Amino acid sequence: MARPVNEINAGSMADIAFLLLIFFLVTTTMDTDTGITRKLPPPPPEDMEDIKVKERNIFKVLVNKNDRLLVNGEPGDIRFLRQEAKEFLANKNLRNGAVPDDRPEKKEVDIPLLGGTVWISKGIISLKNDRGTSYDMYIQVQNELAAAIRELRDEMSQNFFGMKFSQLTDEEKIKSIQKAIPVAISEAEPEDIGGN
Repeated sequence: MARPVNEINAGSMADIAFLLLIFFLVTTTMDTDTGITRKLPPPPPEDMEDIKVKERNIFKVLVNKNDRLLVNGEPGDIRFLRQEAKEFLANKNLRNGAVPDDRPEKKEVDIPLLGGTVWISKGIISLKNDRGTSYDMYIQVQNELAAAIRELRDEMSQNFFGMKFSQLTDEEKIKSIQKAIPVAISEAEPEDIGGN
């Protein structure tokens, strides 16, 4: 007569498997897409009239479905976009009221931490892309335009406070630089510019 086989107690195996599952859920990191950090302006009031912006105050950047740039009506190159945007927004001639016709206008703003009255460019970067534009090119253009503003802020912060804008901790200094060099990027709804 055969001896009866004893069953293996598997009750504790379920507990161990459950503990391992919890361990891996707690220690595993999930990749999340963070996207592009942009603070959107509040929606305009319904009774607000359209604001007319003079042509000379707009730096136009168009990206077609073939990922080619058109900057102010002329073929552009992503390698030079940052510098062109900086030159447009910086408006090096912001010393007095006279501005050449091909440069954006400026306005006087009182910023006490920057020495009182400061001339600020009225320039706006207008970005428009085709629906067929690759995501990579879209990100490159966004990055170059954001870098132009960041570099201008760093330069101004270095001149006035002796450190880069990203290193500033005093809220008043940060607001002063942001007021002097605002993020002036207008992005239009993508269109089928180049056709199908």
